Amino acid sequence: MTQTALYRQDAYLTAAPARVVAVEEGGVLLDRCLFYPRGGGQPGDRGVLETSAGPVAVVEALKAADGVSSVLTLEEGAAAPAVGDGVTQRLDEGFRRGCMRVHTALHLLSVALPLPVTGGSISPDKGRLDFDMEAPPEDKDALQAALQALIDGDHEVSEEWITDAELEANPGLVKTMAVKPPMGHGRVRLVRIGRREATVDLQPCGGTHVRSTGEIGRVRIGKIEKKGKRNRRVNLHLEP
Repeated sequence: MTQTALYRQDAYLTAAPARVVAVEEGGVLLDRCLFYPRGGGQPGDRGVLETSAGPVAVVEALKAADGVSSVLTLEEGAAAPAVGDGVTQRLDEGFRRGCMRVHTALHLLSVALPLPVTGGSISPDKGRLDFDMEAPPEDKDALQAALQALIDGDHEVSEEWITDAELEANPGLVKTMAVKPPMGHGRVRLVRIGRREATVDLQPCGGTHVRSTGEIGRVRIGKIEKKGKRNRRVNLHLEP
């Protein structure tokens, strides 16, 4: 069965009906799923499944064995719905929206600091990127200003798809050294920031993003930490 990834069709959708197609140790599989599964440094979504027996908390969504579908991990001790049952999915909206803002901000951080990325992590209120960088930026305030200017530019965020072969022919699209984009399914999703004639950033990504960089709001660059001879971690925080 191919699961419909509702989170990819509309990252702003927070409630939707679905039907249970499998219940296995550790999770529930739906025919259509709102919950983004953990991957690419972004945590899996959480929320609630409304069932005929009452609401059940979803503590995290993980990738199924096929590497694409979302398996929903329920709270410990909860009774799982049965195969064939209809349910209503409801996301933790604040959690998802925060992750969208942080994820898009990190894409822009990789523009403001154009160095190879060696790792990253996202949460609803902060995130970080690790860079292949021997010394920290000379002017942290200038980096902060450049990043905020990109955000305030209110650039459109869109997606497009290319084939695996097209990505292999354009390795410069991949900024991450440690995490390779999901391949092997015939096509790869690209996230573009800025209109095509004035692209700010273009890179493979399977995560959820805001529609426009202006939705990110104010950010603050936090500690810049040394994590190895050629590795610096740049922390980023959403401001209230």
